[in-house]
Amino acid sequence: MCGRYALHADRQTLVSAFELSECPEVTPRYNIAPMQPSLVVRQRPTGERVAHFLRWGLVPSWAKDTSIAPKLINARSETLAEKPSFRSAYKRRRCIVPASGFYEWKTEGKEKQPYYVHPASTELIGFAGLWERWTLPDADPLDTFTIVTTEANTAMTDIHERMPVILAPEDYGLWLSGETEQDLVHQLLVPCPADWIAKYPVGKDVGNVRNQGPDLLTPAIA
Repeated sequence: MCGRYALHADRQTLVSAFELSECPEVTPRYNIAPMQPSLVVRQRPTGERVAHFLRWGLVPSWAKDTSIAPKLINARSETLAEKPSFRSAYKRRRCIVPASGFYEWKTEGKEKQPYYVHPASTELIGFAGLWERWTLPDADPLDTFTIVTTEANTAMTDIHERMPVILAPEDYGLWLSGETEQDLVHQLLVPCPADWIAKYPVGKDVGNVRNQGPDLLTPAIA
């Protein structure tokens, strides 16, 4: 799964990496957690890519309230087309979640050691995501998202059995477009090549959502 990640690139880097026509100002964040707003890339029918802040934790349009959101921070790629919570968004509301890296915890005896997983040769990666809009009468709409996961590649299997779907930049358009055939979309839902990512252990302060700052990325002392 993916339950924490970081995004500390500046606005211009994001605009360039994701070919955005619209992007808000951003501040570096080193410990993004579920139920918080975070930057998400969507594509308009005109083909323009725009970035907005959405809340992490999907709320399907049919939900009676927002209490389901913490359970839907991730969506398993293998069942997107079947699960009622995801199948509509999978067909019509795909998005990309920019990240500088993500955290995963490895169980070592009775302890859990956090690792920071980051791109090996680029500044940013893009997670496959889905988004939804939830509305109630006389209330502002709430846009939310989930991160799609797949089985771990060989660089991750010693930490966890799953990982986010990391899209190749040349596939961003295919994932975002509502005109892409479903068979082709499904082919994107695979583990990225192992050499795309690198990892190292970090301190356990990242486990507390109140902790922020670049110190969280400091390698742990063995």
